[in-house]
Parts: sequence; structure tokens; C-alpha cells
Amino acid sequence: MSKNFRRAGAALFVTALTAASLVACSSEQAPQGGGDGGGESAAASDTIVLGFSQVGAESGWRAANTKSIQDTLTKENGFDLKFSDAQQKQENQIQAIRSYIQQQVDVIAFSPVVETGWDAVLEEAKSAGIPVILTDRAVNSEDDTLYESFIGSDFVEEGKRAGEWAVEQYDGEGYKAVELQGTTGAAPMIDRQQGFADAIAGSDIEMIDSQTGNFTRTEGKQVMEGFLQKYDDIDLVFAHNDDMGLGAIEAIEAAGKVPGKDIKIITVDGVKDGMQALADGKINYIVECNPLLGPDLAEIAKKVVAGEAVEKRIVTQDEAFDQEAAKAALPDRQY
Repeated sequence: MSKNFRRAGAALFVTALTAASLVACSSEQAPQGGGDGGGESAAASDTIVLGFSQVGAESGWRAANTKSIQDTLTKENGFDLKFSDAQQKQENQIQAIRSYIQQQVDVIAFSPVVETGWDAVLEEAKSAGIPVILTDRAVNSEDDTLYESFIGSDFVEEGKRAGEWAVEQYDGEGYKAVELQGTTGAAPMIDRQQGFADAIAGSDIEMIDSQTGNFTRTEGKQVMEGFLQKYDDIDLVFAHNDDMGLGAIEAIEAAGKVPGKDIKIITVDGVKDGMQALADGKINYIVECNPLLGPDLAEIAKKVVAGEAVEKRIVTQDEAFDQEAAKAALPDRQY
């Protein structure tokens, strides 16, 4: 039995050497695999295969963000975009990122649903040699080598600007405020809440309740309805995005109150529907969060693929609007 085993082993060894030789000859002539596993590499084809995982389609802001990315990362601009919608579920994003790794895309970009729980899949991308770019939202990781760059707004500053305006306008009047939070655990929810709280500290504006509306108009309306049933002395609403603020308007009007007068409303985003409500006096102030991140993402992706150094944190420029500023901006508003 031992002699037969040695003979079989020798035969297998010869077979393996022959196969390896054939594979080596073949691989010298074959093109490198691209983003779909069968195309040319970015260097050979000048086309960057980029896999993007979007949070979802929860708001007007997100729709504008998606459009900016899809309109910019086109074949004409040198990209093969592979796009997925996570429907606001982290497990869907992780699955999409792993799919992009298996496809051997050139770059992975995503807007994280929540801040935590990304290290394992980002380690997988790093091990595969695929650079990762964060857009809109950050991840909470001690290892910042897991991504190349983060492009997005300063959410703490957005909340701070909203709170500072509230203090400037209403401090001294004993206002009772409620807060419509974004998705629990998401970077903009955490940071905007912190920025607003820091800004109103020391004033007599009191935050009496705070609940998540998941950045959607429907849930913003539902939460506001609950607030109105629970409290009869609400003076101010701080909504973490326009859509929840617009939902709050519906609830306030259904309760027989006048939004913008009986109950003041401050939101973040600056999408057209929100800006129109501001121009109409139903919202009192909006801090902008620019969704047009496509051009920045395209620029950073090209630099990363070319091996160029990129900034670790790229902060987009945001404005703020009162009623008159909204009226002036609306005719030329892109989103």
C-alpha cells in the first residue's frame, strides 16, 4: 500500500507541474480581470470600476445625492458604476460591499447607514487591495487606514448653526422644543443632536423630547403627532432633515396650528420642498447640507486609482437660509 501511495503521489505531482505550466503560459496572454471579473483593469482600460452602496431613498436629499453620483460617474467620464440601494439596512450594505470585493472592482464607495460595525468588511476590502471612500457619513473606527477619504458635511457644525440661530431668535422667551432625530446610530443624527444641544446650552430654550423619525417624512409626521398629543406647549421643532420637518408641518396643520408661527421649525438639508416651505413661511430656518457629492467622489476616485495622495477629510461647503434667502435661491436651486 505504501509503494502504491508513493507512485500515485508522484503521478499527481507531475500532473500538477504540467497544469501549473499551462496556467502560467495562459496567464501571460490573458487580460487582467476588471470590476465584473472579466474586463480589463482600470490601468489598461482607463475605465474605473466603482461599486457604490447607497443608504436608501429615504428623502429628497438622498434622491439628489444619488442623482449627482449617477450623473457624474458615467462611462463618458471614465467610470463603470455599480450601484446598490441598501434600503437603510446595514446588513444589505455589508452584503453589497462583499459582492464588490468578489467582483474585484477598482474602488468601493458607500454612505454608511450607521457609524459602527464596519471594521470586518473594510478589513476584507483592504486585504483585497481595494480602496474605500466614504461619502456623506463617517464610520466609527479606530483604524483610519481602512478607508482612503471621507467626503461630506460637518454635521456637528450644522446642528450648531441651527441652535445658534434659535438662541439668537428665541432666547429669553422660555421656548419648549422637540427634536425629530435622524436614524438612530447614524453620523448625522448623532452629530446634529450634539451640535444643537451645545448651541442652546446656557439659553432658556428647553428640549423637552427627542425621538427618531428615521429621516423620512412619514415617520416625521407620526412622531410629531405623538408630540402634539403629549404636549400642549411646544414652541419649536428642530428636525434633523427637511423631510421630517415637512412631515411635522402636516401634523401641526392637522392639529389646527400654524407651522412657522404657532410652532417654529428649524431643519437641515435645503432641498427644494424644504426651501419652498421656508419661502412660504412654514419653516423658519434651514441649514444646508449639500448632496451634490458626485464630482468630489469622481475626483478622489481617480486620484486613488492613480496612486496619488488624497485628503483624509474633505468638508463640503454649506450655506444657511432664512425666508428671504430661500426666495432668492429657489429659482436656480439644483436640488
